[in-house]
Amino acid sequence: MNCPKCDAEMEKVSYQTIVVDRCTNCGGIWFEMLEKDRLEKMPGSEAIDTGQAKLGKAYNLMGRINCPVCKTQMIRMVDPGQPHIHFESCTVCHGMFLDAGEFKDLKQVTVLDALKALLAKERK
Repeated sequence: MNCPKCDAEMEKVSYQTIVVDRCTNCGGIWFEMLEKDRLEKMPGSEAIDTGQAKLGKAYNLMGRINCPVCKTQMIRMVDPGQPHIHFESCTVCHGMFLDAGEFKDLKQVTVLDALKALLAKERK
């Protein structure tokens, strides 16, 4: 599988029993359906995110990308708890791609993030 952002080869990386794909160039991570949710609950799982956050921010600016599995155009999403984190999600196979540093950031909920989530108005 190749990275949907930079087209470099992806490598298999495991944490306990979960195996994800990480880009050998930009450090982005591909999660198959529910892998991110399962890893998010596991202490220490942020260790799989070894990419440079600065490089991840540069790749985060990329617009439309295709799913590396089913080649469908992915949609950009925002994490509801941390709206500064943008990721791409596939509407067909339900995989998602996080740029380098985003999974580590996602696992580190700050007091400010929690406060923003509490004060955010519900959309109707």
